[in-house]
Amino acid sequence: MRQHLLAERERFVLSPRAADATRALEDRLAEVLAQLAPECLGVYWPVRSEFNAARPWRVDEGDSAVPLALPFARREPPAMQYRLWDGAEPTERDGCGILTATGAPAVPDVVLVPCVGFTDDGYRLGYGGGFFDRYLAAHPDTTAVGVAWSVGRIEPGAFKPERHDHPLMLVVTESGVVG
Repeated sequence: MRQHLLAERERFVLSPRAADATRALEDRLAEVLAQLAPECLGVYWPVRSEFNAARPWRVDEGDSAVPLALPFARREPPAMQYRLWDGAEPTERDGCGILTATGAPAVPDVVLVPCVGFTDDGYRLGYGGGFFDRYLAAHPDTTAVGVAWSVGRIEPGAFKPERHDHPLMLVVTESGVVG
């Protein structure tokens, strides 16, 4: 299922619909973030045709930017934390090879979580490493917002969450908000 969804996502991102979809997802995500009003927002550096959530999100309260943080994953032992990010192009890579920040450790109150796939009840299919699930288990008060292209929607009954899976509060796509 993961490989199929990744292939569908790649086709979608390369299609003529991608530019309009990107603008629509940006608008929907901005609306959700304005309602949530995070004090610190955990974003992610995009890989493999993910939506680019690593952009300076602003809350409509003057010109003050919300502090941002990027994940830093470690493979052994598997763990993830966030580090404050100044918005500049990252130069360091984490244990998974993904660009990350070098700032102080942070615990965002809202995190954007990339989804390979998602269900209507807020469960997420990721890349299989369990980094976000472990992070959310360790930070149960964090508001987790999935970010996905609508082609990642998993039909009801096609995905059975496992004991370690944590549901997202909602999932934002270019087509709307799920959850």
